[in-house]
Amino acid sequence: MARKKAVEAGGFTPARAKNALALAKVLGPAVLPVVTPYVMQGAAVVRERLERRKARRLGVEVDDLGHYTGRGGALHARIAGAANGLAEVRAKQGDATPADLAFADEAEGNLRKLAAAVRAAERMPQARRRAAHRAVSGELDRIEEQLLAALGV
Repeated sequence: MARKKAVEAGGFTPARAKNALALAKVLGPAVLPVVTPYVMQGAAVVRERLERRKARRLGVEVDDLGHYTGRGGALHARIAGAANGLAEVRAKQGDATPADLAFADEAEGNLRKLAAAVRAAERMPQARRRAAHRAVSGELDRIEEQLLAALGV
């Protein structure tokens, strides 16, 4: 009864499945070598787009994306960005005040500690890791805020 309804509705019956498999066995070896290069090229394009999107989201170059992997990758990228900002504070032409330089020295030490904390959090249980990442993120927010003030933004 169910088979009859499937045939009437144009459904997939065991006979049609058998015919489809036979057709795939005949056409597969002929079509597969033609289609494979295009499928591989499409997969490469999709992967490149995903990598660009992830790099843009993290704020790093695509070539540097491999340095910021894992659960703490985004935090490592933020730490690296803050370290670059501190280098800019130090390199200000004649505008770097002693207070700016003292801030840069203190913040650089804090960034090293934060990077170590993120690396240590990789091996923690999920709840503790999330708490550690939240704490690191809060400290990074404070450093980034002070960094923007030191840069005059």
